Amino acid sequence: QVQVVESGGGLVQGGGPLRLSCAVSGSIFSINAMGWYRQAPGKQRELVAGVTSGGTTNYADSVKGRFIISRANAKNTVYLQMNSLKPEDTAVYYCAARSFGSSWSEGGMNYWGKGTLVTVSS
Repeated sequence: QVQVVESGGGLVQGGGPLRLSCAVSGSIFSINAMGWYRQAPGKQRELVAGVTSGGTTNYADSVKGRFIISRANAKNTVYLQMNSLKPEDTAVYYCAARSFGSSWSEGGMNYWGKGTLVTVSS
C-alpha cells in the first residue's frame, strides 16, 4: 500500500511565500520522478513542477522564476517553494509520484495524494 501525503497549504496574501511538502511511503519498488500538479475551480488539473531522481526539473511557464521544486531522494520527499504568489495560483495542489515511464501527463503518474488547498488573497 502506497501513501502520498501533502502538507503546507493554506491562505496567504498575494506576493507572499508558501512551502508545500510531500512524502511518499509504502511498498514502492522505486520512484523515478515526483511532481506537483494543481487544479483551480473550473479548470483542468495541470503540471506545476516536476523533478526526476536525477535532478532534472520541469516547470509550467506560469510559475517559472517564482516556484522551486526540490527533492530528497532517500526520503521520497518533495518540496515546492512558492514565492511571489498571485491570486491565480489559487488551487488544490496535488503531489504525484512515478515508478516507471517518463510522461508528466496525469496518466503517467502512478501515485497521487489527496491534495492541499492553497488560497492566495489579493
